[in-house]
Amino acid sequence: QVQMVESGGGLVQAGGSLRLSCTASGRSFSNYVMGWFRQAPGKEREFVAGITGSYGSTYYSDSVKGRFTISRDNAKNTVYLQMNSLKPEDTAVYYCAARSGFYYSDIFKATKYTYWGQGTQVTVSS
Repeated sequence: QVQMVESGGGLVQAGGSLRLSCTASGRSFSNYVMGWFRQAPGKEREFVAGITGSYGSTYYSDSVKGRFTISRDNAKNTVYLQMNSLKPEDTAVYYCAARSGFYYSDIFKATKYTYWGQGTQVTVSS
């Protein structure tokens, strides 16, 4: 069982930055593919960014590519999401998620992740 806790959300003006953190319990963190997803009111949960365990390969949705950066520190069991040039449309609850095993097509799908954090609110004002 893996438990994850997100932090770092908040209120920021458009153009500003935030860094989200997600710390996981348990061992073998480096074996997990980690993802960040977000869900705005009335919308489905959507993929934001993902990172593999061993090599740290990264993947991004088109809407955040070039503005957000996902990274991980396996020694601290933590994954980060650095968000720059934030826009009002980035407003959502952000969730981190974990899954074991890497299949390229699965990294973008929320249903393929096993463990989830409780979410952290990000609000971007215009």
